[in-house]
Amino acid sequence: MSRSSSGFVAGLTAVALAAVGFLAYQASASAPDHPGKTDKSPSASASRSPKDKKNPTALPAQSGAGERVVYSLEDERVWLVEASGKVKQTFKVTPGTVDPAPGSYTVTSRTGAVTGTDGVPIEHVVIFTSNDGVAIGFSAAVDGSTPRPDPSKKTGGIRQSRAHGNVMWQFAGITQKVVVVP
Repeated sequence: MSRSSSGFVAGLTAVALAAVGFLAYQASASAPDHPGKTDKSPSASASRSPKDKKNPTALPAQSGAGERVVYSLEDERVWLVEASGKVKQTFKVTPGTVDPAPGSYTVTSRTGAVTGTDGVPIEHVVIFTSNDGVAIGFSAAVDGSTPRPDPSKKTGGIRQSRAHGNVMWQFAGITQKVVVVP
């Protein structure tokens, strides 16, 4: 590479780094104290009414309104809810060892494929919050497994089958509302 093209590349790199730094500064200045958390009001904590004993897969009461993903900590179940309030799909999940607090969040990032904190290759990662420094979101193991995580490791992955991971990936884009109920 010639001396002038090296200088040109260095200049472009400096401009790119400055732009990324500026954008990071803007993002941090407008970011909430708890990434992904959108509402801390008591009604948003989605307090749960008694379970529907006749229909245990029924959408939890007080889980919000509009299009959203609802995740029940107690039931280890997810509901994908359309804007009309109709449940598009519901399915069981396997939680990680670190749970999100009940409340309303938004999807903050998505990754097509990566290795999970437990060392398992995962896909369709949909992150909506963090707790104790651990990212929390939905994912599917590439091998299709959903075993209970090692309790000695801090993991925030809420595992679902690959088929359900595909559905979640299509439904839950960036800024999609996620409501966590007890």
